[in-house]
Amino acid sequence: MLPKLRLAILALAALVGLAVATPARAELRIDVTRGNVQPMPIAIPDFFGTTGQESQMARDIAKVVAADLERSGLFAPIDPKAFIDKVTALNVQPRFPDWRLINAQALVQGRIEMVQGGEFRVEFRLWDVLSEQQMEGMALRGQPTAWRRIAHMIADAIYKRITGESGYFDTQIVYVSESGPKGKRVKRLAIMDQDGEGHKFLTDGSDLVLTPRFSPTAREITYLSYFKGKPRVYVLQIDTARREVLGDFPGMTFAPRFSPDGNKVVMSMADDGNSEIYEMDLRTRKSVRLTEHPSIDTSPSFAPDGQKITFNSDRGGSQQIYVMNADGSNVQRISFGDGRYATPVWSPRGDLIAFTRMKGGEFYIGVMRPDGSGERQLAQGFLAEGPTWAPNGRVLMYYKQTPASDSQGRGDSSKLYSIDLTGYNERQAVTPLDASDPAWSPLIR
Repeated sequence: MLPKLRLAILALAALVGLAVATPARAELRIDVTRGNVQPMPIAIPDFFGTTGQESQMARDIAKVVAADLERSGLFAPIDPKAFIDKVTALNVQPRFPDWRLINAQALVQGRIEMVQGGEFRVEFRLWDVLSEQQMEGMALRGQPTAWRRIAHMIADAIYKRITGESGYFDTQIVYVSESGPKGKRVKRLAIMDQDGEGHKFLTDGSDLVLTPRFSPTAREITYLSYFKGKPRVYVLQIDTARREVLGDFPGMTFAPRFSPDGNKVVMSMADDGNSEIYEMDLRTRKSVRLTEHPSIDTSPSFAPDGQKITFNSDRGGSQQIYVMNADGSNVQRISFGDGRYATPVWSPRGDLIAFTRMKGGEFYIGVMRPDGSGERQLAQGFLAEGPTWAPNGRVLMYYKQTPASDSQGRGDSSKLYSIDLTGYNERQAVTPLDASDPAWSPLIR
């Protein structure tokens, strides 16, 4: 179970206890809407504490904050060996000329102290080095086991203050972990923090599992599993490991996803070879058929306001992306490029739909607006597919395969990758085994 945390935003004047008069200047900010943004140099010295336990935790938190920000591609943490000013207290103004000398534009300072009840308190400040102004101050409390989560929350606060966009570091990834030879793959559900830490398996591999998806609360996962060869849709409680069967469905069942309010699941079911989209109310267990067409309709995904659903279908002669009202009415095709389109996923912001495009033997991860305009390809690779959105709608994760090196399938592997909307910052997400079909959680608040 994830530990509960206490958070307080500190008043800047009370926190600092002094005022600094400086010339007016433009606020320090990164414009995330531009392409290929130059990373901002940021100094993140080790946080400090008094006891050995406090000091170790302080160093660990600073390292996680720096790693989170660096991985976003928007920040360039400066090597601590270059630091001139040694931070030893938060009630003393930083020596800003020393930080400007090493080209730092932003500075993060923090301290840790143990408090009553076995908890610890971490306080941090974010400074604009050029204007010599404090931009953010925050204090959080939690059990020592929660130190990594608190580090992610600090990174989120820094990211939001400088970019103007919500962060995505205090999140988790659920995915399908794969192992074994090509013809006998063992597939287990696995979950980890967005930086790859805290990894654990959620199923034992005795049954095939597919298409895990988070609920809006981030504490439940819906997924498809085959029990004695029959498809079942499950809901798994992450904290308790309690698993509930939503139902046994005839034929093939694909890609269950929660509605934005968490009260419904939308999925595609195939009966007599015809795949249609259905919606199940989790409170009543009643299913409603949303599409009725002789072609294949599959991979449904709700818009964040719950008013529309995107899906893919071959009803137009080839596999393309469509949008319809949540009740199944007013079906509109939105993809018209060369090749086939699949796995549409609506952005949490509502402004874009991510997809997989297959053209000329190549696979692409791309985005387009909900009306089909503004299509852009962000990444490509051998069998690159299955995009999922970070909760801020600025980063995607997906998986792609490395082709087999021989006829027996040896050398074949599948890995997770992330990329931002500029298409420049592709990173591999390290997992213990092969990985596919990731799903990104909402912020864990």
